Amino acid sequence: MSTTYPSGPPCAQRGGHGHPGLIHRFLDRLPFEADDPIVTLQEGSTPLVLAERVSEIVGAEVYLKIEGANPTGSFKDRGMCCAVTQAKKEGAKAVICASTGNTAASAAAYASRAGLKPAVIVPEGKIATGKLAQALMHGARVIALRGNFDVALQLVRELVAEHPIALVNSVNPYRIEGQKTAAFELVEELGSLDALCIPVGNAGNITAYWKGFQEAGHSPMMFGFQAAGAAPLVNGAPVEKPETVASAIRIGNPARWEEAMTAMTTSNGRIAAVTDEQILDAYRFLAANEGVFCEPASAASVAGLMVHGAGDAGRVACVLTGHGLKDPQTALEQAGGVVPCEPELAAVESAVLG
Repeated sequence: MSTTYPSGPPCAQRGGHGHPGLIHRFLDRLPFEADDPIVTLQEGSTPLVLAERVSEIVGAEVYLKIEGANPTGSFKDRGMCCAVTQAKKEGAKAVICASTGNTAASAAAYASRAGLKPAVIVPEGKIATGKLAQALMHGARVIALRGNFDVALQLVRELVAEHPIALVNSVNPYRIEGQKTAAFELVEELGSLDALCIPVGNAGNITAYWKGFQEAGHSPMMFGFQAAGAAPLVNGAPVEKPETVASAIRIGNPARWEEAMTAMTTSNGRIAAVTDEQILDAYRFLAANEGVFCEPASAASVAGLMVHGAGDAGRVACVLTGHGLKDPQTALEQAGGVVPCEPELAAVESAVLG
């Protein structure tokens, strides 16, 4: 894979640490020039880990694409660096998004990095603690809407039509451009890939991966998995009141509905649903058996693979979209309790050894 790097001191372009941000790394495949006001936190180049125990269970070679290793802890950073770079290039002074959490955290971080004002609209009481904390710490104006994500997105789209504010949801084509780079990385590292398993919420990510694979000359089967309580693509109709423990994919009317379905049908993949119980089983399994702590929505990709399979695929990549610390409350509810202990050796021995 050819890669073009901009001129200038490596430390200036790469932050002096490890790898360039994805715009610099894939500059020849993205709609930017080296002298654009590129906003980066050195996102991308995330780990790809062989999941040995999952592989044994499903009878295929399964890899985990750990997007929680991005700067704000989710895959959203890939698209956000591009969307915010374009907003800055166009002279925007503020950015806005509707969000179930990860987009809000990422938008706030990249906007603050760019010197722009971030505003986010989230469903009241439906955002995970870690994500809300991030958005607030990065200086975002956070509006808790008495409505779900789909209502929030519609209102944001109406708002930006009336005001000079950049919309950075996945309806923004620059988000898709940035997120497609994860497909490039998979092709670089694996060479060939038979299938991709991915959680589907607003459907921007599966759309982006398919675009990236197509541009790289690859066509793995695309398997999208939705939570049973928020499965409009599976049901073939919007879900008015989506409900699932996997808050990141609690979306009833995906903005990229048509593109996502095209990706799956064209690639001979499929869309399927997994229950909250199945999602949480995979969530706990990954942490306890693979050493990988992802947020519940991320585990939908592995749950889907374990429940529905991936056809005759021999090599499969599962996208883990966000880090487990995004949703500490769910983790604490699913994990074992803390063992109290007196400050004496015998007590410690008893506590440690059981």
